[in-house]
Amino acid sequence: MYSQPEIYQRNIEDVHSTISHAKLEEKNLTNITQALYFPNITDDLANIKLLELNPHLLQHIQEGQTLSLKGGLTENVVLCTNSKTFDLKEAEVSNSFLLVPDLKFAQDTCRSPLKVKSSSNANNSADSSMEEDAEDHRNRSDITLERRDVLKIFQEYFEPREIQPRFRKLHDLLQMTRYSGPENEYCIDRKLLFTRQQLLDTIQCSEEQFSQGLRIVRAMEVDDHIRVLETEYEFRVMGLLLGLIEENSWTLEEIDRDESLNSLREIVPEQILAAVFDLYTQPSERAPEKFTYNEAKVCRAMARSILKPGLKFHIDDFLSTWQGTLPEGMKIDERYLRGIGVIDRESKMPCVRTLLETNLPTNPHERFQIIFQAKECWTLDEIEPYVECFTTPTATVTSILNKFTRSMNQNGQRVYLSKH
Repeated sequence: MYSQPEIYQRNIEDVHSTISHAKLEEKNLTNITQALYFPNITDDLANIKLLELNPHLLQHIQEGQTLSLKGGLTENVVLCTNSKTFDLKEAEVSNSFLLVPDLKFAQDTCRSPLKVKSSSNANNSADSSMEEDAEDHRNRSDITLERRDVLKIFQEYFEPREIQPRFRKLHDLLQMTRYSGPENEYCIDRKLLFTRQQLLDTIQCSEEQFSQGLRIVRAMEVDDHIRVLETEYEFRVMGLLLGLIEENSWTLEEIDRDESLNSLREIVPEQILAAVFDLYTQPSERAPEKFTYNEAKVCRAMARSILKPGLKFHIDDFLSTWQGTLPEGMKIDERYLRGIGVIDRESKMPCVRTLLETNLPTNPHERFQIIFQAKECWTLDEIEPYVECFTTPTATVTSILNKFTRSMNQNGQRVYLSKH
């Protein structure tokens, strides 16, 4: 049976010898000598990693908050605080780092004024102290030898880089169990349903960002599980709710929530009605305890219901149909198509086609290829929603476009085109 050789224990004579070989003077050294003992090569220390802390992460730890590591078998791991997400990149160091628990620094290893807190005269005090004690320290009979075990040697560390939350997995997981009414629930594989906590533990984002992501994908809680509505079903529920405006002669600033839910509870499950109502409305500023529909959200929902994958619409026909789906007082705006559809006025037939940001590849090269297949020239406002997912605090939309596209001035406006 193999046994580890006994580790040699350094003594005071070794210290004197080492100092002499290093051509140092003992009088200039502190009272405590620390001998480092390196870890056994058979020790399993793979679970100890070195992580660089930026100010946000340091403050987070100092406040007693927790950090979360998230990542599946095929995903790069990310580090999450309560509000931010960081990608972890492994970086090499030119000099090895030693992890030594209980290692003492200069102020703790001598009885000289080095222990005094730094001041304008700190260096002078230390130098004069050494000179005064030089004769006493010549033989250094007062040296104390202490053992310090090196826990691990590092040649690399993890560098955190803030990134955008990765919501694609949230969208993909919820699409597998789209809710289309209680009569169709028998078709749903219950094993594919997720609670809020299960999704939070899985999705690579912070808790604050996760709540934002649920709003972006228009998720709601149904029987203790997070679900999204099938597009046609969502359109149907929205149509029923908006129809109550004309039926009850409400203004857009005086929507009654209780009346809305009571009127339709026999047609649509109340929890679905309540979730959809809360998703598309906000408290009215003009009428206390009343609500108003968010025009942008309603317009985007109606646009999604009209646009179909693979189909083109003449721009005039689409805009007319789109406006016709809205209650009186709401007006369409091309900006509401952001990340949903593309208007192409340069083609032979000016048209509108669907281009959902959530359906595009997460690889930038593949994404830009599809973007420029859909439309040849893009303005910054048009292409921005399809690029924002790649931005970081140091990489803006413009810098990303400069890397993956070429630009030119067209009629006094900068447009972006494919590089190839």
